[in-house]
Amino acid sequence: MRLELDVSAKSFQQSQLEFAAHLRDPSVYPAPIDIEDRRMNIYRDLIYNNIESFLSTGFPILRSITDDSHWHQMVRDFVSRHRSHTPYFLEISQEFLRYLQEERETNTADHPFMLELAHYEWVELAMDVLPEDFPENQRVVDDVLDSVPIVSPLAWKLSYQYPVHRIGEQFQPEHPPAQPTFLVVYRNRHQEVKFLEANAVTIQLLQLLEGEAMTGREALKQIANQLQHDNPESVISNGAGILSQLYSLDILI
Repeated sequence: MRLELDVSAKSFQQSQLEFAAHLRDPSVYPAPIDIEDRRMNIYRDLIYNNIESFLSTGFPILRSITDDSHWHQMVRDFVSRHRSHTPYFLEISQEFLRYLQEERETNTADHPFMLELAHYEWVELAMDVLPEDFPENQRVVDDVLDSVPIVSPLAWKLSYQYPVHRIGEQFQPEHPPAQPTFLVVYRNRHQEVKFLEANAVTIQLLQLLEGEAMTGREALKQIANQLQHDNPESVISNGAGILSQLYSLDILI
């Protein structure tokens, strides 16, 4: 009796593996012989179409600038090759990004900026579903230079080789520009996800403020020293405007 159960369990497990392998890559793995092909076709279409639809929604810019045949080849490769770490549809975008980063083989038809663009598009969804809430009981800041700012937990610093926020059907650079692109993605108190085009000084300012408690003036003095600027007071004066903007956008709180 125990032997029959073991054989039955093994047979069931083997059938499940064959079933899953076929759904992942029908061109390589044959369908289980005991399932009618009409029924298998329903499963094949359901699995692929759901994943493809979610990826098209999660990466709308990448989808719009990718040829249909190449897009479907890439999605099919993702379905067949990648082993997801989550069962949740909401996290398929993250799994696709992991596939592009770690498993996607070199393909000359891929856009040179594809990985950065995909990351940029994923970030918006990731920030939108981040479980943290915007901090309550915010104080009014009267002096941005002598107050001690806190970087919102709902603000991420981003750096890309390509100007990903400008890429679309009318702009697809073949080579990265000389200067990198700096962005800040953030979710404000109204639960809106926004992007701020920044520069190296703004990113460095946020980096300093994340590291330790200091006033805005102290942080800007450090930046002036790092830049070896011959007029530190102008850095502080201009930096006051940056601080005011970051407060108004809810990047600083």
